[in-house]
Amino acid sequence: MDILIPVLIGIGLSMDCFAVSLAIGTTTKTNLRIAALIIALCFGMFQMGMTLLGWAAGTWLSRLIAGVDHWVAFLLLTFIGVKMIIEGMKGDGVDTGSVHVMQFGSVIILSIATSIDALAVGASFAVLQYAILIPSLIIGIVAFLFSFIGVMLGTRLAPFLGTKIEVLGGLILIAIGLKILVEHLFLF
Repeated sequence: MDILIPVLIGIGLSMDCFAVSLAIGTTTKTNLRIAALIIALCFGMFQMGMTLLGWAAGTWLSRLIAGVDHWVAFLLLTFIGVKMIIEGMKGDGVDTGSVHVMQFGSVIILSIATSIDALAVGASFAVLQYAILIPSLIIGIVAFLFSFIGVMLGTRLAPFLGTKIEVLGGLILIAIGLKILVEHLFLF
């Protein structure tokens, strides 16, 4: 397999990671590089891991999850998005940094939600009988890079967007969830 194919697939899969990372970056006030590294590592590892898992499970798991993967991603992203909107609407003026989004559970939920599509990619590699180790590693690295850059860019946008940036971040997450849901319900 040409290396360009996994890179392009990785870029496609990383768009959700980038958008979520951008939203996280807008709410991150302290330990920016650490937050960017944590998000990038989690998103990259989950993209790689889900690709491997999809490949290992083959078409059976893909068919089983394909019926609900869009709902799972939608519900997870909406849950975190609504939580961010509520926190942003409180607007008590206290600088809490990235406490809400950077909690362990939230990071894992976002990692799963942004990497569910990688299951299908991994399963398609299995059906096509492609080797998976190098492509999954490339996909993980691309997701890492896009996620790290997203967090770093998000912090630069925060001063221009004001104190209610968590609301925007939450709306972005809900929009990504809706996009996934609409694509699966109306395009497939």
